[in-house]
Amino acid sequence: MNNRFSALQNFSFDEAMFDDTAAEPPASQVEKEPQPQPESGPPPRQEPKSASQPSGQENGASQKKILEAKSKLHRKMLDEFNLAALEKLPRDQLVSEVRKFVSDYASEERLAFNNSELDQFVGTVVDELTGLGPLEPMMRNPDISDILINGPDNCYAEISGVLQRVHIPFQDEAHLLRIVNKIVAAVGRRIDESNPMCDARMADGSRFNAAIRPIAIDGPLVSIRKFSKNKLSLEKLVEFGALTTPMAEVLRHAVHSRMTTIISGGTGTGKTTMLNALSAFISEKERIITIEDAAELALHIPHVGRMETRPANNEGSGEIKQRDLVKNALRMRPDRVILGEVRGEEAFDMLQAMNTGHEGSMATIHSNTPRDAISRLEQMLGMTGMPMTVNSIRSQISSAIHLIVQLTRLSDGQRKITSIAEVTGMEGDVIQMQEIFKFCRTGMTEEGKIIGHFEATGVRPRFLEHLLALGVELPGEYFEPGHRL
Repeated sequence: MNNRFSALQNFSFDEAMFDDTAAEPPASQVEKEPQPQPESGPPPRQEPKSASQPSGQENGASQKKILEAKSKLHRKMLDEFNLAALEKLPRDQLVSEVRKFVSDYASEERLAFNNSELDQFVGTVVDELTGLGPLEPMMRNPDISDILINGPDNCYAEISGVLQRVHIPFQDEAHLLRIVNKIVAAVGRRIDESNPMCDARMADGSRFNAAIRPIAIDGPLVSIRKFSKNKLSLEKLVEFGALTTPMAEVLRHAVHSRMTTIISGGTGTGKTTMLNALSAFISEKERIITIEDAAELALHIPHVGRMETRPANNEGSGEIKQRDLVKNALRMRPDRVILGEVRGEEAFDMLQAMNTGHEGSMATIHSNTPRDAISRLEQMLGMTGMPMTVNSIRSQISSAIHLIVQLTRLSDGQRKITSIAEVTGMEGDVIQMQEIFKFCRTGMTEEGKIIGHFEATGVRPRFLEHLLALGVELPGEYFEPGHRL
C-alpha cells in the first residue's frame, strides 16, 4: 500500500470521522423520529435484527473491534495520505483509491465489511477528506434547495419544495463548527466569538450564512441556499405551473420592449429564478450590469458585467455597498442595470437610473403584494436622508416602474406568480396600479395540495399601445374579464 500512495504523505483529519456515531443516527432518533434521508449518497447502515445475529454482548465486542481497527486505519492514513495531492484527483479516482486502501486494510485486520458498509465508509472518508463531510450528500442531491441547521441534532431541508426534518450525521457541535470554519476559510472570511456571523458565497455559487455562539444559543445556525446549475426557462416555469402561456407571452414582450420590472416575493419564492428566466428576452445588443450581495444570477445574454458587494474587513474598513456599485455601474455605459435585491438606500440610485435612460432595468424586492412593494420602496427612499417630500418620492417611483410581478410560495410548496400589476402613474398623491392577471385559489385536496387557476382581471394594460407601436399585437382574449388563462 505504501507504493500505491508513495506521493501522498502527511495528511491529517479528525479521528471523530471514524466513529460509528458520525455515520448513523443515534438509536433514539431512529426509533422515535424516523427522518427522510437524502436520495444521493449511500444509505445509513441499519440492518434488521434476526435470530441469527449475534447476541448483544457479542455484537458489542464486534463493534469495539471495528472501532479499534478504524483508529488504527486513521493512524495509517496519517502516514500515507497528503491532502494537497488528494485534492488534485477527480472524485471517482479518489473514491477508487480510497476503496482499495480500505479494502486491503480490512483484509489485513480481518474486518467483516459487506459491500454496502464498505461503500458507506469510503464515501464518508472521501467527503471528510475533500468536501464538507456529512453535508456532501445533501449538496449533491438535486431535489434539495435549502439546508437549514439549528445545531448538530436539529436539521431541516427543503426537498422538492417541502421543508422537512432530516438527519445529518454530525458527531457533535465541534464537528459542525469545523465544517462551518472550512466553508468560511475557503472564501477568505472569518467566524469566531468576536465575529460570530458570516455571509458568504460558496465555491459552487451557493449562498451561505452562519451564526455561532454566543449569539446562537443552541449551537451553530447554518443556512445554505443551494445554487442551481440548471437554470429554468420561462417555458419550464409554465410546465411547472408557476404561470401560464399567455402570462409568459405578455412578460416576454414587456421585457423585450424595455418595461422596467420589479419582481416581488417572500424568501424562497423563486425571485432569482424568475429574474434569470426573464433575462432571456433582453436583446443581445444590450449591455447589462448586474449588482448583487452574493452573485447568483446567470443571465441568458452574452454582454454582462457582474459586480458583487464586499463586507468590511476585521478592522471595520473596506466595505463596498450596493449603493456604491449602482453609482459606479452608471459610469460603465449600461443599457440596463439589474439588482439582485434592493433593500436599502440604493433604491434611490436605482430609480434615478431607471428614470434617466436605463429603462428595462430589473430588480427583486421582499414584499407580500405589489402594493407592499411600492410601500417598501417609499421607505427605502426615506432611508437616504435626501430632502424629498412624500409626493416627490412617489412621483419618482411611478415614473420609473412599469410592472410588478408578485411571486408566492404556497403552503403546499408550490411557487406561483399570484399577481402581475401595472403601475399607471399618480392620481393626487397616490400611486395608481392595476392588476392584469391573478391566481385564484379555489380549494385544497385531501393531501393538502392547493387547487386554483390563473385568470385575467379584465384590465387592458396601458403598455399594449407601446407594444403595438413596436409591431407586437397580443390576442385580446388574454385580457377578457374572468378569462381563465
